[in-house]
Amino acid sequence: MLSRRTSPFLALALITLSLGACNKPAEVPPPAPVAPAATTPAAPSPSEVKPNAAAPQAAPELNVATLDGGQYDLAAHRGKWVVVNFWATWCKPCLKEMPELSALDAMRDHVEVLGLAYEEIDTAAMQAFLKKHPVVYPIAIVDTYDPPKAFDTPRGLPMTYLIGPDGSIVDRFLGPVTAHDIEAAIARAGGPKATGA
Repeated sequence: MLSRRTSPFLALALITLSLGACNKPAEVPPPAPVAPAATTPAAPSPSEVKPNAAAPQAAPELNVATLDGGQYDLAAHRGKWVVVNFWATWCKPCLKEMPELSALDAMRDHVEVLGLAYEEIDTAAMQAFLKKHPVVYPIAIVDTYDPPKAFDTPRGLPMTYLIGPDGSIVDRFLGPVTAHDIEAAIARAGGPKATGA
């Protein structure tokens, strides 16, 4: 309960944080200790998505089995811009961005997307889900208790990383991302500008 001395800005910030996050349903245990709901970081709206201003980070290592029976080794995709998207089937903002990420992957030869399903779900259930929500990019199921060590444990979903052609992390987005956001980040990092934009 907020006291009368609580500033209106703080009260608004707490309400926004508690309402804006895309949090895991209570019946699925969280992968790590989670702060109380009032202090859980909220996923920003698309207009609030801010690129990471930090310099590129070292090349992350990622080698995962994909649902199509293949293996996705990030190191084997050097020379491309790779979008690594942490998402979940229960996350509405994640589902909203999937068609756009799929179109980006299909339409841009220099961009690839990899979806990392960050939830406890079996392969058959995920394959059934993807029949209803198809994408052209590979999907891998990530162990929420042992996520890829090269990436921060997602504080919220969706969480998206942009990997440069040299393999380094050049940008990251917490919250929904659009193809325009990705292409603008690629251009800022010295990559090709989007045509027809």
